[in-house]
Amino acid sequence: MSDAPVIDVELAVVGAGGAGLYVALCAAREGAKAALVSATTLAQTASYWAQGGLAAALSPGDSPELHLADTERAGRGLVRGSAAAVLCAEAPGRVHDLERLGVRFDTDRGGALSLGLEGGHSRRRVVHSGGSATGRRVVRQLSALAAEEPLIEVLENARACALLMSDGRCVGLACEDGRRVHARAVVVCAGGAAALWARTTNPPGSLGSGMLLAHEAGAALADLEFLQFHPTAVIGVRGREGFLVTEAIRGEGAVLLDADGERFVDELAPRDEVSTAIYRLLARTGARSVSLDMRSVDPALFPNVVGALADAGIDTTTELIPVAPAAHFMMGGIITDLHARSTLAGLYAVGESACTGLHGANRLASNSLSECFVFGARAASAALGEPAPAPGAEGTAVGELREVAPATRSSLWENAGLLRSRASLELLLEDPYPLARLIGACALAREESRGAHAREDHPLTDPRLDATHTIVCSDGGVSFQRWD
Repeated sequence: MSDAPVIDVELAVVGAGGAGLYVALCAAREGAKAALVSATTLAQTASYWAQGGLAAALSPGDSPELHLADTERAGRGLVRGSAAAVLCAEAPGRVHDLERLGVRFDTDRGGALSLGLEGGHSRRRVVHSGGSATGRRVVRQLSALAAEEPLIEVLENARACALLMSDGRCVGLACEDGRRVHARAVVVCAGGAAALWARTTNPPGSLGSGMLLAHEAGAALADLEFLQFHPTAVIGVRGREGFLVTEAIRGEGAVLLDADGERFVDELAPRDEVSTAIYRLLARTGARSVSLDMRSVDPALFPNVVGALADAGIDTTTELIPVAPAAHFMMGGIITDLHARSTLAGLYAVGESACTGLHGANRLASNSLSECFVFGARAASAALGEPAPAPGAEGTAVGELREVAPATRSSLWENAGLLRSRASLELLLEDPYPLARLIGACALAREESRGAHAREDHPLTDPRLDATHTIVCSDGGVSFQRWD
């Protein structure tokens, strides 16, 4: 028996971004007690910095079917249709639920929701709150509700370091400070892994820790080779390196220019196309950046972007912004079904930690925040149906927190960047960070170029791999599995 302090709840939620907050609040609305484990103080998570909005078919000229078609087109033949259909059908309801929770989305002069256009979307369907401050506004409101909710116990500055297992079932988690949380189920909402790359838009904590804890406890992972690079991250500006300039700005008319001031890409193409076009231009010319021209865009629409760049000495109304791709979003993660269940009993995952197959090989802009709330609601409902741990089932801690060396981040950027090869990927197989090795193994197995995964030694897409996902089993072995 352990002498560590024990917290008994219905649900243990790892991560207090948009997904984790919403899961905990949904559980509380059902009268269930939840523990919310946050490595930072509330409202300082990766979701807080999200500039994109929530994609949902809300206008008379739109429909879930059109949203689904755009999602599948962007995903390059790898989107799991059932997961995407759930997202597109339920996203409008989640937007309205957030409004009921007090989130104020931007509206037009008539009071209707203001809908933005982003890359890959055929309709205006992205709702924002405070323009490009959406993540900040949503997380701030949900954090306030969670802090006031008596059924939610918030553990701030606490890091989950292991999952508790009993008879093959996840029955809780252990924190680095010695506290243990016992629960019917654990829901991992710990974010993605894009900060494993040296150049990234993500905060430093996005290292895939939730994925790794789940894997070490026995859960299967999928599609780790698919890391999306955002095309317009600031470069070469002191204090703003990697600062993301939201895609919505291009939806309002901003353009990308080469060194001669000429456009060279369709700015509203899916992200893999835009990022690859920039990468190839920079490789050909030796330049460090291209220019984003938003001089024609109303600065009042994007106050936090304009303000942040002004603080760095860039006047967006008169000057061009130097940008280049940066690691941004992991499409792969913990394999989950349509109710966020992992392959490990009692373990769920939502958001960027999870892989439902929704995003395929290339995420459609602003589907990720919608995913947090659509599958967050489903996770809470399903997880509360799990059996209570048997009396005295304290559980055995499985897994551990791992530190990431700067050399790992450099290696992933150099060897698993926008363009990969067998020779470069094989170098990752000896990396000290386990998740880096798994990323390398997945990328080696996929001998084709598809979406965010581009192999210079396999430049074509292999149609035999349509709908076929890269699976990492608990022993680290990699195989392919078709998801219809």
